[in-house]
Amino acid sequence: MQSTIYWCRQCNVPLYGNRCSRCGMEAKKLTTDVRPVFPEERLLIEIILQKPFEFLKKSVWNGTGNHYFVDGKKIAFSVKELKKINADEVRRQYEKYSTQNTYCYFDEMTGRFIEANKERYEYITQEAGNYIRKAVGEFGAMDMFVSFSGGKDSTVTSNLVLRALSTPQIMHIFGDTTLEFPFTYTYVERFKKNHPKTPVISARNKEKDFEELCKLIGPPSRVMRWCCTVFKTGTIQKKIRSLYRDKKQILTFYGIRRSESVSRSKYERESDSPKITKQRIISPIIDWMDFDIWLYILTTGIDFNDAYRLGYARVGCWCCPNNSGWSEFLSKVHMHEQSKHFREMLIDFATSIGKEDAEVYVDDGYWKARQGGNGVAYAQKSVVSFTPCVTEENSFNYELQRPISEQLYELFRPFGYLNFDMGNTRLGEVFVLDKREQIVLKLQGRIGTTNLRVTILKTEIAGAKDLKTAEERIKCQITKYQMCMGCLACESVCRFNALSIRENKDGEIEYHISDEKCKRCGECVNHFTAGCYMRKVLAIKRQRTEDKE
Repeated sequence: MQSTIYWCRQCNVPLYGNRCSRCGMEAKKLTTDVRPVFPEERLLIEIILQKPFEFLKKSVWNGTGNHYFVDGKKIAFSVKELKKINADEVRRQYEKYSTQNTYCYFDEMTGRFIEANKERYEYITQEAGNYIRKAVGEFGAMDMFVSFSGGKDSTVTSNLVLRALSTPQIMHIFGDTTLEFPFTYTYVERFKKNHPKTPVISARNKEKDFEELCKLIGPPSRVMRWCCTVFKTGTIQKKIRSLYRDKKQILTFYGIRRSESVSRSKYERESDSPKITKQRIISPIIDWMDFDIWLYILTTGIDFNDAYRLGYARVGCWCCPNNSGWSEFLSKVHMHEQSKHFREMLIDFATSIGKEDAEVYVDDGYWKARQGGNGVAYAQKSVVSFTPCVTEENSFNYELQRPISEQLYELFRPFGYLNFDMGNTRLGEVFVLDKREQIVLKLQGRIGTTNLRVTILKTEIAGAKDLKTAEERIKCQITKYQMCMGCLACESVCRFNALSIRENKDGEIEYHISDEKCKRCGECVNHFTAGCYMRKVLAIKRQRTEDKE
């Protein structure tokens, strides 16, 4: 795909090609991608520049690198300088002038933009529609769904799919992280109302509260985005498995685009899901630019999330540590109370872990770079203390931080089949057998105590080939037992739907592995560092006497 956007000086709009099909004039190079600046964002920029309505009748666009162009010329506007600006005063000015704002000139400009790029619109729309119809093949409407976030990309993907397949009855799964913009929730409700025949199902983790987890393990950072696992990935995968349990194969339409990030630039347009064996993933707009997305939305006139009108370039979680400085400033203006509350929560956390100047730590964005669980009390649960047994070979004594319960044994199912009858019940002995009913592990520890002895009789457990690796696999499961807070990471890793995690009415995490479905592949044991996703998030520096890891 071409990645150069041109500017027509006659029509005063950006073009995909170097000659305007509306007026015939040759265009000049502008940038590599652009998005329209709606009147709401335009007014905010004018207020920041202390020039209200300066650009009212002009053609304003935002290009690659967050540069603003007015009538094809880049203006001086620095996001870094926003720290020096009083967001509360800007908000008051915005509220004062917003009633005088108008879409009149913007609509005239977008009309020229649509006409000048109609050939591009026809090409991308026809190509995507043909691709969707070909990719669907023999799949029926009940065997597919659209992954719907409420953002512009999934909105366009949804519209393309419904148009291409000429049916409204295609499931949409909305991944509700509970941290969506308020504008997103409003838009999703409008979407449901405007598409009464399209089923829209929400995937939401109702058992977890973001703020409570932030207090327990600290807020997510750019390198520790535990929120994605707890509130998005695991929950959506669980919903998919529940809805399509009896389907032999399912088709998923994603709004992913390669231009969004370096990691996504490597994605294929069509692929098999690495997490659900029967899921085929289709990405119809994978090569579209922002330019194409907005050309499609403005040409078709379809409804979209109002957050984009305000200037947000993306609409994931509103408090994401990956959000830009511009996005944070927008939230201070348009989501004043939420932003204030979130900042106070971050300051409280910074104080709790001993930061000397908590406000500077928060306001300068250092919280976004946080790594590990140093200073976080819950992180101590990741420590697995043990000593080799002097009376029995290949036997290890573990001092657990959580009393032994029946839940501990569930975590040993990936190693084999539990047998509660062969051992000495007075000593709390439980054996783990392989398919040939030979003992591979012996567990010894009474319910309610914290002393557990594990004897390794065969090292071929969960993919291990030697004693040291087998010992590490066991420590993985003990770490899970001590740290599990129901993040659903393990459940999303299992490709065979053998693992289920839920919180019971008493607030306790119940971890269950099906003997019939489990293949003993060991993926759930060894997928994450030390076996547990939260262990990775809360890694801490330890003394050697505490842990031999």
